[in-house]
Parts: sequence; C-alpha cells; structure tokens
Amino acid sequence: MKKIITLLVLSILIVACSSKKEGNMIVKGQIKGLKKGTLYLQKMKDTLLVSVDSVNLLGSDQFTLTDNVESPVLYYLTFDGNTTNKRILFFGEKGNITINDNVEQFGFNPEISGSKNQEILDKYNKIKRQFQNQRLEFIQKDFNAKKENDEALVKQLEKDYQKLTKRRVLFTTNFAINNANTEVAPYIALTEMYDASLQMLDTVNNSLSENVKNSDYGKRFQEYLNKIKSK
Repeated sequence: MKKIITLLVLSILIVACSSKKEGNMIVKGQIKGLKKGTLYLQKMKDTLLVSVDSVNLLGSDQFTLTDNVESPVLYYLTFDGNTTNKRILFFGEKGNITINDNVEQFGFNPEISGSKNQEILDKYNKIKRQFQNQRLEFIQKDFNAKKENDEALVKQLEKDYQKLTKRRVLFTTNFAINNANTEVAPYIALTEMYDASLQMLDTVNNSLSENVKNSDYGKRFQEYLNKIKSK
C-alpha cells in the first residue's frame, strides 16, 4: 500500500513538473561561445526593468525563454542581468522568435527573426542611422568652422542642420503613418518624435488602427498627447 501511495505521489509530481505552462511567446536561439552563465529575458514594467524568465547555460550555448505577451513591446535579452554594456533589444510578440548572436559581440549585430514588429523597426533604424551619421558630420563641420572663426559658414551650417532636422521629423512621421497598423508606430512616435509639432503627433495618432490604439504603446502615446495638450 505504501509503495502504491509513493508511486502515486511521484506520478503527480512528474505530471505537475511536465505540465509547466509556456508563454505565448517562445524565444529560442544560440549565443555562440557562451558555455556558462545566465540569460535573462526582461521588459519594462512601469518604470522598472523586470526579469520574466531566465535560463542557466552550462556547457550549452542554446537557449529557450518564454513570456505571455498581451501587447507587443520591447524586450531585453541580457547576460547575467547586465543591461549596461551588453544587451539585445528586440520587439516581442506572440509566436516563435529566433535570436542568434555570439558572446564576444553580444548585442552588437544579432540575427532576429519571427517578429513582424522587429522587422519594421529594423527598417526604421537603418534610415535613422543615416540621419545620425549626417548629424555627426554637421557637428564636426560646425566645430571646425567655429575654430576658424568662419561666422558665415557657421550660420549656413545652422540653416542646413535645421533642414536636416525637419527631414528627419518628416521621415519619422511618414514612416509611423505608413506602419500605423503595427505597434512600432506609437513606439516610434514616443521615442523619436520628441521635436515634432503637435499637429504631426495628432496626425500619427489619428492614423493608428483601433487595435494599435488599444496596445500598450498606443495607450502610452495617447497619455503623452493628453499631457502635452493639457499644458
């Protein structure tokens, strides 16, 4: 009788362990060269960065992490919880997402697939880097012009820089509108349109689909607009 009870208890424990619920987002991949350490899947909750899953890697560089995604948001994949120097930032959403990278250049140029929002964000970031490079060129030219006391060139550079800023804002606005059915749109509006006019912000918000408006970033964007208008 005692043996039967013991076997019954063990069976219950085994079933309980094997029936661990997985989230609706599965993140799998490989970090080449990472044989020992802990990978954390993290996201922002209110103003805090919280860990939603983790895995200890001992002798294997492959991993599986999971979370329940109610609304597509940005996630952090970090090594030993260090988000300061090394991290992979990606748009999490329902489904299977694959992330491959290597430990030596962790987070520098990861391969990410399976996330529609991430693909769209990658397209935006590609153009964004071009604007950033042009901005750095302007800073260098402005520094040299001031060093040589070339006031005419300094004034011209200021005008050209203002034009560059307007082009960047216009591009960002149009990109958000053209992708208004994805959560990337309100995310970009929140993080990249800090110098856009209220009219442009309203235009982006009005173009969002109802589903996106009710998403996490859609709600945050609406709250942001409400604060601006209240002032």
